[in-house]
Amino acid sequence: MEKTDMRNYSSSFRGKGSEFFGVVVVNWLLTVITLGLYYPWAKERTLKYLYANTYLENDRFQFSGTGKEMFVGFIKVFGMFLFLYLAFLFAAQSQNAALSVIILLLFYAFILGIIPFAIHGFYRYRMSRTSWRGIRFGYRGDRSTLVKMYFRDLFLTILTFGIYSSWMTIHLRNYTLSNVKFGSASFKHHANGDDYFFLNLKGIILTYITLGIYSFWFQRDIINFYFDHLSLHHNDKKVKFKSHLSAGDIFELLIINLIIIVFTLGLGYAFAEVRTLTTMFSKLQIYGDIDLDAIQQTEAEYKNAFGDEALDVMDLSGVI
Repeated sequence: MEKTDMRNYSSSFRGKGSEFFGVVVVNWLLTVITLGLYYPWAKERTLKYLYANTYLENDRFQFSGTGKEMFVGFIKVFGMFLFLYLAFLFAAQSQNAALSVIILLLFYAFILGIIPFAIHGFYRYRMSRTSWRGIRFGYRGDRSTLVKMYFRDLFLTILTFGIYSSWMTIHLRNYTLSNVKFGSASFKHHANGDDYFFLNLKGIILTYITLGIYSFWFQRDIINFYFDHLSLHHNDKKVKFKSHLSAGDIFELLIINLIIIVFTLGLGYAFAEVRTLTTMFSKLQIYGDIDLDAIQQTEAEYKNAFGDEALDVMDLSGVI
């Protein structure tokens, strides 16, 4: 890559806490009134607001998913968990200890077993419904490959009492993100499990020694590590991502956001979320030599939101 060809691409989040507060309050009220049934539509309104206020080169992103699509996925996931919960209640009321243990083990096995399918479905749906300048994102990963990788690494993680989890995390991120497409361009995530393991080891030890003070540097290192190993490729050109978040940024975000949420009894969540996204994008550098206008549409639509909802139910959508 010629140095003279390098350029910086502008990115920003331009949402306002007062606007997002209106979205969040209406979502909360309608979700409560409908006993939770409005949740998929609340999620649609939230994602559309956040995407529409995220800009690259002064053009906003778009989320085209619908509450109806996510409601279908929500019902499927809810039905599975309800069936297992009722089975456990039946076993408990029968006072059959062996049956209760079997049902409980099946429940945990289901949770662990559904994760790779949910991750695959999440990327296929969320990427398909994300676009910029009319060009859709997409996901080309193979489900069987991802499932085999997940269970192999899960086995090794259990066998090593959790030590291998660093390699498992990186293998999953490398595979999923390296199969994300943006039209005719492709993302790549090349990180090393060894580096991630020692980063975590250092962070845990220093956080313990400093009675938690080092946690701000630890979180900074994790976030920057993820961004710094991500790139976008188109033909023989590429764009790289680099996060310039500091420990001070993390400290300010966590402390101020905590004060906002606590002293507003949770009502300030919208303002805290906007503050976080604004800071994250202000510290993100995107640079390279790709002509974004040359990227062409190649990805098809995918409307099955099962994976998206499954990760939400398990509170894992922010982890991947």
